[in-house]
Amino acid sequence: MKILIADDHWVVRESLKLVMKKLRQRFEPLEAATFEEAITILRAHPDVDLMLIDLIMPGFEEFAGLQRLRESFPEVPVVIISVHEDAEYVLRSISFGVVGYIPKSAGGAEIERALERVLAGEVSYPRPILERTSNGHPRIPVAITAQKPIAEAALSNRENDVIRLFGKGLSVARIADHLKLSPHTVRVHLGNIMKKLGLKDRSEALHFAIDLVRGRDEKRRS
Repeated sequence: MKILIADDHWVVRESLKLVMKKLRQRFEPLEAATFEEAITILRAHPDVDLMLIDLIMPGFEEFAGLQRLRESFPEVPVVIISVHEDAEYVLRSISFGVVGYIPKSAGGAEIERALERVLAGEVSYPRPILERTSNGHPRIPVAITAQKPIAEAALSNRENDVIRLFGKGLSVARIADHLKLSPHTVRVHLGNIMKKLGLKDRSEALHFAIDLVRGRDEKRRS
């Protein structure tokens, strides 16, 4: 297994390699200190299995760099390692199709769990950050926030099952396995949910789903 670690701080690269060694005994680490180095490595090694990259590194330019990366190497799973702990950064990263987002403040055990999920073919996003906003209110469309019961009623029972599991952080594959459906069918359900609720992209759907699950949990506790 080839894993590309792109970060301009060698300490971060060494730390991530130590975590990876705990998870997989046999893996080939590839390292880049700049974005151009990372691009060169990806071109030389088209069989890279996973890429871990910092949003802030020479030549990357945050989301412009992420867009270039996803357009040039769409088949390479990407996990963001970042100092940014703002929901907007996580959601924008998700909109570019990253499979994971790990804050640099995360402890070793937390990083291990996140990478375990990603290596198992799942996704890993920091739910506490996604639930936290600057003003304390969820970042979902006002119309849907005000009419959440109506929005839920617009969904079929199966669509409600899908959005609930999506909000709990399950990947499409895990949702499919849990509901005994094919991954394609789950994607179709997600697409229908987004159309019914007027959600413009997957990141907005994810945030709505997380808020929906949180509201149900609070209702059960009250």
